[in-house]
Formats: sequence, structure tokens, C-alpha cells
Amino acid sequence: MCGAKVGGLGLGDVVAAKEAVIQGQVVKGEEPVGNAYVRLLDSTGEFTAEVPTSATGHFRFFAGNGQWTLRTLAPGAETVDRTVAAQVGEVAEVTISL
Repeated sequence: MCGAKVGGLGLGDVVAAKEAVIQGQVVKGEEPVGNAYVRLLDSTGEFTAEVPTSATGHFRFFAGNGQWTLRTLAPGAETVDRTVAAQVGEVAEVTISL
């Protein structure tokens, strides 16, 4: 994962034109949620990947084109599912509120 910056994650060495990037931040109120887990599920609901959020609540996935579900799990919070569309050459920015 790249270091966090104001406004979200920087793309650093990522060649966005060749990747379908899904990234964002998990928040509760105005506060970032570190140590949560975000799962990437395909269009059939199958588990594809999981990453922990950074201390600033950020996460990133590289995915294929199509509809994906982000499932967020955090201590003391209900599970939150969020649908997102990924497209090669684009960065899908998502904020997940718990």
C-alpha cells in the first residue's frame, strides 16, 4: 500500500492506465478506522481478496473490469457492503462509513 496523503492514497508507481484500481477509506463519523478489514467479493459473492486498513483507514485493491462488492469488517461495527464498478484505466475512489 502506498503512503497516505491528504485527499486519499497517492498512486506512486501504479500505472493507472493498465490497472483497475479500487481504493478508499473507512471512516466512522469523521474519524478514520484503522485495523478494519476490507474484503473484495466478485459479482457472484465469491471471496477474492482481503486487506487491512492502514492507520488512516485507507485500502487499495487491483481488480478486473466489472462489479465488485467491498465488505468491511471492523471491531464494534456492523458489517458494511458497498458495490463498486472497476474499469481498467480508472481509479474507483470509495469512502465507506461505518
